[in-house]
Amino acid sequence: MRYIDEFRDKNLVKELSGRIKEIMPPQPIRIMEVCGTHTQAFFRFGLDKLLPGNLSLVSGPGCPVCVSPQGYIDRAIGLLDRKDTIILTFGDMLCVPGADSSLEKKRAESGNVRIAYSAMDSLQVARDNPRKKVIFLAVGFETTAPTIALSIIAAQKEKLKNLFFLASLKLIPPVIAFLLGDKRLKINGFLCPGHVSAIIGTRPYAFIPAKFKIGCCVTGFEPVDILEGVYFLLQQITSGKPRLANQYARVVKKEGNPKAKRKMAQVFKITDAFWRGLGCIPGSGLKIRKEFARFDAEKIFPAGYKRYAPDNVQKKCRCGDVLKGIISPRECPLYKKICLPDNPIGPCMVSSEGTCNTYYKYH
Repeated sequence: MRYIDEFRDKNLVKELSGRIKEIMPPQPIRIMEVCGTHTQAFFRFGLDKLLPGNLSLVSGPGCPVCVSPQGYIDRAIGLLDRKDTIILTFGDMLCVPGADSSLEKKRAESGNVRIAYSAMDSLQVARDNPRKKVIFLAVGFETTAPTIALSIIAAQKEKLKNLFFLASLKLIPPVIAFLLGDKRLKINGFLCPGHVSAIIGTRPYAFIPAKFKIGCCVTGFEPVDILEGVYFLLQQITSGKPRLANQYARVVKKEGNPKAKRKMAQVFKITDAFWRGLGCIPGSGLKIRKEFARFDAEKIFPAGYKRYAPDNVQKKCRCGDVLKGIISPRECPLYKKICLPDNPIGPCMVSSEGTCNTYYKYH
């Protein structure tokens, strides 16, 4: 299959892994992949076994489910106390633990939680249930924000009065800048997410080499993509010339997707945002503009809710440090003991893109 088989070619994989070993410096090198899909693909294809022992790929906060604040989950659960409410959510949000419960448990109790495969599904659910208030959990990064924006625009055109969106949308470049401000994090380069970059382009990452003197490379998700991205970064590291590279040029352009960005800007504006395990990061989130306030669940249903209350997970859970790349999941005292995929204590064990879940599955 074109654009799949070519990027899983065993000969190319062997050639690239050989080139990486040839230029690998003697000192330890740490490269962070800021995308849960990169983390999953890296271990799924066994690429960790092909790289030199002193080269580490560190997972970052690239899983939108993992960084959704506990307060957001609790707010969604609290909305289910209303008898006239339907919560619509992506499937991997179901098991994210709140303070006392989860959407999955509430779904079993009331049946008022439904799974959506796209934000556009919310329009049909609202049409089919005119006497219910349908609330879509708008979670994700720049990848899902355009489709959520289009859904809100469509709802406005259709004059749907029973459809609302509870937004917890995050932006990737600001969290990278936040991570680089942490002196504990020793990172030599970044693999930037291809999905997000297809929307925003490559320009938003220019600050990484310009300000922090660290190389970065927008990278695809197949084995050849990832190894080539690592190779490009090692070239920068060994030459001492950090820059912004684009390995995923077949998909990602410098300017990104202008139409998608216009739709995002039409519906959302940038705001400070809470990231689970990381805290408040300035300018790292999106909130619904006042022109579309009638669809903003946070404004329509404000009672009994403090915006993004501090996380209240078990103190021994170290998902925050895992999300920062400071430790691996195996260094968390709860990992594989009481924190398991069918009993997640922290959010990193919930989603298939979560670092702990990926380690559990492929290690």
